[in-house]
Amino acid sequence: MEELAIRRAVQAAGGQSALARILQVTPQAVQKMCASGRVPAERVLEIEKATGVSRHELRPDIYPLAA
Repeated sequence: MEELAIRRAVQAAGGQSALARILQVTPQAVQKMCASGRVPAERVLEIEKATGVSRHELRPDIYPLAA
């Protein structure tokens, strides 16, 4: 699920380079997230705000659904 979420976030941002600009990181950093399917904890909220992909989808281990 996390892997699909980062790919959706990239698509919503307009591509890996566009998301990299939003996050102020290198395109390689975004590519690494896509390849691993893992979003660093410190980037989750920023990606959620920029793309609308929920924090739960990006990192359900940190942000589980509310009971």
